[in-house]
Amino acid sequence: MPTDNRVNVLVCATGQRTCERLIREGALIAGELEGRLSVVHVAPKGAAILGNDREGEALEYLFRAADEVDADMTVLRAGDVMDTLVAFARERQADCIVVGTAPGKNGDAFAQRLRVLLPGVEVRSIYAQ
Repeated sequence: MPTDNRVNVLVCATGQRTCERLIREGALIAGELEGRLSVVHVAPKGAAILGNDREGEALEYLFRAADEVDADMTVLRAGDVMDTLVAFARERQADCIVVGTAPGKNGDAFAQRLRVLLPGVEVRSIYAQ
């Protein structure tokens, strides 16, 4: 748990390879804010990490991407992804959360829900191409 006054930026790594782009964006934000960067991926119980049946490769990919930007990396399994993510963000005292936004009219629904559940935390949506 963070103990200094630095800004805590949390990147939510998605189940897609575009999460590397999200991690790089999170690193830029943390750099601008002179903050600490953490990356989290919450996989539903029973589902493969990053939707990849070869979980070892998926985990290696996530940890390598986080390590390249000097970020802490956490992978969690949960029955309720949103509840687990909100609890983790609170535990890490996140000031800013970076999430991917999908194309379409409901693409920002995940970020909007985080904004409601974590008032006072900035949630930045990055378009995942």
